Amino acid sequence: MADTQKTTVYLDADDYRRLKAIARARGRAPAELVREAVARYAASEAPPRRARSVAAGASRRGDLSERAEELLAGLKRR
Repeated sequence: MADTQKTTVYLDADDYRRLKAIARARGRAPAELVREAVARYAASEAPPRRARSVAAGASRRGDLSERAEELLAGLKRR
C-alpha cells in the first residue's frame, strides 16, 4: 500500500454488517474490500484518456478535413 491516503467512510449499519460478513467469508479485511470497490468504481467512471498525440500539432484551423487532398498533394515526391 504505497502512498495511501486515510479517509473515513460512514456506512449504514446493515451495509457494514454485510461488508464484515463478506470480508470474514473471504478471509480479508473490510478495508481491503472497500479499497477494491472504490478502485473498480473509479476506473469505471474515469473519463476516457486521449492519446498524447491528439491535437499535438493543433493549428486551430477547423478546415483540415476539407483541405486534406490539397495538403496531401503537397507531400508528393517530385
